[in-house]
Amino acid sequence: MELSFAPMEGVTYPEYRRVHARMFPGADRYYTPFIAPDPAGCFKGAPLRGVLPENNTGLPLVPQLLVNSAAPFLAAARVLADLGYTELNLNVGCPSGTVTAKHKGAGMLADPAALDLCLEEIFTRCPLSVSVKTRLGYAGTAEFPALLTIYRKYPLSRLIVHARDRAGMYRSRPDLDAFAAALDGSPFPVEYNGDLFTPGDVKAIAARFPALSGVMLGRGAVCDPALFRRVRGGPPLRPGELRAFLDALTEEYLASGLAPAYTAARMKELWYYTGCLFPGEARALKAIFKARSLPDYRAAVDALFASGAFDPEAGYHP
Repeated sequence: MELSFAPMEGVTYPEYRRVHARMFPGADRYYTPFIAPDPAGCFKGAPLRGVLPENNTGLPLVPQLLVNSAAPFLAAARVLADLGYTELNLNVGCPSGTVTAKHKGAGMLADPAALDLCLEEIFTRCPLSVSVKTRLGYAGTAEFPALLTIYRKYPLSRLIVHARDRAGMYRSRPDLDAFAAALDGSPFPVEYNGDLFTPGDVKAIAARFPALSGVMLGRGAVCDPALFRRVRGGPPLRPGELRAFLDALTEEYLASGLAPAYTAARMKELWYYTGCLFPGEARALKAIFKARSLPDYRAAVDALFASGAFDPEAGYHP
């Protein structure tokens, strides 16, 4: 079974991917946080830096595109093909209100006819393989069979299903009964995504759905960078490993030219997940989040690790 690292906005920058792949190998592929090209398909700045080959050497990386029509997808695909990519992912799952208001992400699910037309043009003209990451519906999971009928019309390289509707955001329970329809006769590989925080969670999903081609890990993998290793039968994360990972990532951001204050801010984003591994240390974690400078951040992290509260089994609990 393949293991994918989900695109995590604000966390899985190229620096993060490089350090993670070096210190905790095990992901079969990484997905970029979504790239939202303009109507002409142009994108620049951080999204462009995030896909430059020199920033992702040796990484099995799939760029993810966020669009509401085929034209910008196809134009961006030509740019990414020139950079050497062979597969792209279409985001039909992001539930954010600012995204769906533009009929992007999960907003595309509200108009299945328009989604169908978009996919038809993409698969007729795109020079690259295309996978889709979707939710089970916009207003409810009962919409999924009709959406699945549309997806099955096209030669997707894989369908990644976050087993909630858009209305459920990240709060509702995944609808496993609705998800099961994706595995019943789909002509493409199907991956499961949603609330996989521990090796036991992955094992349970694999046991219930033996036809799965893979799973996508997101919040759980950001909380525990060793989760891919653990799913493959390796040992739990050790506190020294986590500290080495965080220090290496800090240095990677600084080496990339990021200012110290912005480096501290990036690292604090990560602690919203990793902090779960230090149960009972709310005060020490608060000191990390309040740090205004890199020295203050480092001092707060020192204090947290000195507490001895690390528990690799604590895991992420939303």
